[in-house]
Amino acid sequence: MSRDFDGIVAANALIAVDDEHDPEGGTTAFERAHVASLMAQAREHLAELDRALERLERGEYGQCESCGATIPPERLEIRPAATTCVRCAGSDTRRPPRTA
Repeated sequence: MSRDFDGIVAANALIAVDDEHDPEGGTTAFERAHVASLMAQAREHLAELDRALERLERGEYGQCESCGATIPPERLEIRPAATTCVRCAGSDTRRPPRTA
């Protein structure tokens, strides 16, 4: 992704980009923003996995940070960086309520 981002930036540097008047300007700006967003998401996911490894080293991996219960192995298999059990994740007040 870093190479893709660098390629987009380099390609735009070679031409005079006037996003306001260039019909391709919006497209290249979108591509650049999209790849930057994907890179940020990937970095955050890697940071979450690093924190999970730290919990593993401390012997705290698989324990819910909210209630202290064991996080089911099935949840950890799907979300290795999970820090809460399903019950606590469902009652997380930081998230907006689900709508039907």
